[in-house]
Amino acid sequence: MADPLYTRLQATAQLLITKYGQAGKIRRVTPPDPINGGDGTSTDYDCRLFPMIYDQRYVDGTSIRSSDRQIYIGSVGLAVKPTVGDQVLTVDGTAYHIVAGDPNNYEGVTDVVFIMQGRAIS
Repeated sequence: MADPLYTRLQATAQLLITKYGQAGKIRRVTPPDPINGGDGTSTDYDCRLFPMIYDQRYVDGTSIRSSDRQIYIGSVGLAVKPTVGDQVLTVDGTAYHIVAGDPNNYEGVTDVVFIMQGRAIS
């Protein structure tokens, strides 16, 4: 059973992302069939997100680059859980690969918010 504290935190996070964020998409690419080959298929899932620039003190040039973005993705109504390897598409047309992520799931039941590290696809 979900802890009421985390349910309230999830609702607050969703409210802030809805108010200040933007619509976006999570693109998940399914690999091709290992026997028959072919092309992988991509599926887009709607989401609400808020991209932020990393504070300069965290940018080290290797694990976090200056072009990386910290992307907050609301968990309410999300059809999939974003994972490393997915892509995030923003309103301005920028696409990011998810290279690291934190689901903020403290008690193992409620995903409060997904905080992902996105690296621009060039």
